Amino acid sequence: MRLHAEVIWEGHEADAEALLQAISPDDGATFTAEIQRGDDVALLQIVVEADSLRTLRATINDILACLSAAESAIKEA
Repeated sequence: MRLHAEVIWEGHEADAEALLQAISPDDGATFTAEIQRGDDVALLQIVVEADSLRTLRATINDILACLSAAESAIKEA
């Protein structure tokens, strides 16, 4: 069984770029990430694929932790 989950973040393009860079060093084989740009907003879309719920949850947790830390740094800047 193959599982997947999506995380979508919406905000300013510069912030989306910073968040993407925050997760880029992670294991890219388990997820894909891209920024979709609009007129006033950018969407950071992250798709995680795994063979088990345990792996899916662990990967999502890692990504969310990285995003949370990066978003906190962005807000303080």
